[in-house]
Amino acid sequence: MSEQPQFTIKVDQNKFLPEGGREVHAIVSVEATGSPVTGRPRGGAAAEVIIIDTSGSMSYPDTKLRSAIAAAQVAIDTLRDGVNFAVVSGSNNAAMVYPPQAHLVPADATTRGLAKDALSRLKASGGTAIGSWLRLADQLFDIHQDGIRHAILLTDGKNQHESAEELDAVLYRCAGRFVCDCRGVGTDWEVAELRKISSALLGSVDIVADPQDLVADFRAMTEAAMGKEVADVALRVWTPQTAKLKFVKQVMPSVEDLTARRADSGPQAGDYPLGAWGTESRDYHICVEVPPGQVGKELRAGWVKLVIPGGPGQEEQVLATGNVLAQWTDDEAQSTRINARVAHYTGQVELAEVVQEGLQARKDGDLDTATARLGRAVQLAEEAGNDAITTMLRKVVDVVDPATGTVRLKKNVDKADEMALDTRSTKTVRTRKGEG
Repeated sequence: MSEQPQFTIKVDQNKFLPEGGREVHAIVSVEATGSPVTGRPRGGAAAEVIIIDTSGSMSYPDTKLRSAIAAAQVAIDTLRDGVNFAVVSGSNNAAMVYPPQAHLVPADATTRGLAKDALSRLKASGGTAIGSWLRLADQLFDIHQDGIRHAILLTDGKNQHESAEELDAVLYRCAGRFVCDCRGVGTDWEVAELRKISSALLGSVDIVADPQDLVADFRAMTEAAMGKEVADVALRVWTPQTAKLKFVKQVMPSVEDLTARRADSGPQAGDYPLGAWGTESRDYHICVEVPPGQVGKELRAGWVKLVIPGGPGQEEQVLATGNVLAQWTDDEAQSTRINARVAHYTGQVELAEVVQEGLQARKDGDLDTATARLGRAVQLAEEAGNDAITTMLRKVVDVVDPATGTVRLKKNVDKADEMALDTRSTKTVRTRKGEG
């Protein structure tokens, strides 16, 4: 196995609790550094499946399908030699584009050429049944579970040809088996639907309003996937017997609640899946409830480890560890000091929530709620220094006073702007305004 990134864990918190205090908050920053650019993933393998929507609507306008084909061809060119790959087309059901049989083939000059040629012959017809597309991807990844597994899924529409229950069953089956980045092209797809898929499969979701932007987006997604070197990392959290782990959330680079993903891994410990890693850093917010202790007492409220769980015949690897502490004090100045990073990320989790609630209220015609929620979003984005969200909010509301969150809803809003704000509401920034 080649050298893999060096992982570190840093814990940011105010450990001091007032008398009777029970709730401990910490930001756990995980960083992977120093991996060789040419590093091979654990297991020495990587696998990629590109899923292109070929339902009838992809030909209205036909720039959608043409751009999707060009984007998939660029993604194939971006694959490293030797990476196992396949291309799937999706409509009422899933079909192999390349190779013709349902398996993956190693990328080289010949297979890339054949795959791009097969893509160029795609035609659009039929409906949309995304679960069937993912089911075929899962089948393709089946014998490649030892390395990086990444899928790209592109659609332009709603999942109309299967029930929500059918899609949920497929997502349950696929969770943990591969990572999937989802893209919606145009404005006729459902943000909540694609977010559900990308969230279940630990990927990203975004809008590509203009089909011409697909090529650059597919290249960036594939390059990011090729930069991953360690598959299936988990955050293991141990808490004392009398404590209760209230939540585990990813808060950087985007908000993702991992609490319900826990898999018990030992006495008082659980693993939370983090997907594949390259050279990067991510932040997690952990909250533990502990029974109150006497003034002066210090307690380990949590022990966090970054692990690669061992598969059959493999030992697990511990990559890094850190402690979450609690100490009771009667010094009010100590116990009321809020850790800046905990406050910053708490605000950004709320920001994502109020943006989504505000846009939903606007859709439902509840303009008072929409104004209040989106006003609060403007205020939080301003406080956090989240300029990207501020810019998107200003396309949906007229800002009267950002400090107080006083806004007016715009009468006419471009649907793509509204969907971009919804899709990107969970993207966070690391530092508050005025901080380094």
